[in-house]
Amino acid sequence: MKIAVIGTGYVGLVTGTCFAESGHQVTCVDKDPRKIEILESGRLPIYEPGLDELVKRNARDGRLAFTTRVADAVPGAEVIFIAVGTPPGEDGSADLSYVLAAAEEIGRALTGYAVVVNKSTVPVGSADRVTAVIASVTSEPFDVASNPEFLKEGAAVEDFMKPDRVVVGTPSERARAVMGELYGPFVRVEQPILFMDTRSAELTKYAANAMLATRISFMNDVAALCERMGADVDAVRRGMGSDKRIGFPFLFPGVGYGGSCFPKDVRALLSMGRAAGLDFDLLRAVERVNEKQKQVLLQKAQRHFGSLAGKRFAVWGLAFKPRTDDMREAPSISLIEGLTGAGATVAAHDPVASETARQVLGPHVEITPDAWAAAKGADALFLVTEWSEFRMPDLDRLKATLRQPVLFDGRNIWDAGRMRAAGFTYYGIGRGKS
Repeated sequence: MKIAVIGTGYVGLVTGTCFAESGHQVTCVDKDPRKIEILESGRLPIYEPGLDELVKRNARDGRLAFTTRVADAVPGAEVIFIAVGTPPGEDGSADLSYVLAAAEEIGRALTGYAVVVNKSTVPVGSADRVTAVIASVTSEPFDVASNPEFLKEGAAVEDFMKPDRVVVGTPSERARAVMGELYGPFVRVEQPILFMDTRSAELTKYAANAMLATRISFMNDVAALCERMGADVDAVRRGMGSDKRIGFPFLFPGVGYGGSCFPKDVRALLSMGRAAGLDFDLLRAVERVNEKQKQVLLQKAQRHFGSLAGKRFAVWGLAFKPRTDDMREAPSISLIEGLTGAGATVAAHDPVASETARQVLGPHVEITPDAWAAAKGADALFLVTEWSEFRMPDLDRLKATLRQPVLFDGRNIWDAGRMRAAGFTYYGIGRGKS
């Protein structure tokens, strides 16, 4: 098939590249000429493991092209994905201005029947609005489908190529047939394509992310209770997760969730609920717990040191999760702002997100080239993002590098007993009183 993808952000670039990898002819569009220049030079504007190799190979083999003009990509395309940003407004609702602007350009460039697919995370009813915009500028036949993405940053290529399910909202049998053919190669080992109406597909994305965020916040509150009761959250988590009705995913306590999806989607679902006259009490609590959890390491440090003024602290891990350079709503930001606001200095390291962090955190935070440089002379080390390279540090070297052997483990990746036996003062999340 000939496919156009409008938007070369995280979702758009992964979508276009993976379809090209499966043999389709794909043109990706972005209004930012700098992004297109970067892509055409064989580089990527984002970090995602394995994606750079796929982009280079498919561009070299002529299956993947880039342009700044919608009019160059849409004519003759059988499927057109809208994958532009939907930033949250002040009330948490998603801003559809970029989606609707893309829809109008698509409508003006149509030359025949196509399925226009909302890949962006959009509120319920967006397919209807996109349909109205396109219909207002073209007499060509088309359908608008909803196909929300469920990609995990750091594993997006694998998630796309081997999905656990594909959700498609379609208004017609013709569109259903096109989307079924398009995704057929990706579900050959019996993962389902779940066809439904467009409004249900749109809501599925928000509901899924809100459920995962709820599990995280619930477990963080359980961890807080464990500390007050002298229990071990790791043991509690194992006991809970062994129940097949519950399972283990997203039951790990930590310093809160961040990124581009969970915070935005929880707020958007709250906004949709308010607009529908529903007071979503559960999700308001989920959001409140998450914001509180981002302060938990700072509070532990304040209890340990008293005044933080004049102290030097090291932070390992800045991205909101491993295997990405995404700093959007990362818990590290809240921690570092709290430390520096209390008069401390901070040196930080992340294996991938250093350049992004410099832009987000500003010049008053030292971003070091390696983890040991960050730890040198620090009064304590904060582990915020659980990169694999942080899991088994040389403890003798770490103790000699730090000014004081104090560890704040925001992801419970270190063995508390081992750390304490090695002479460290160790604080985890929900591991007894700390």
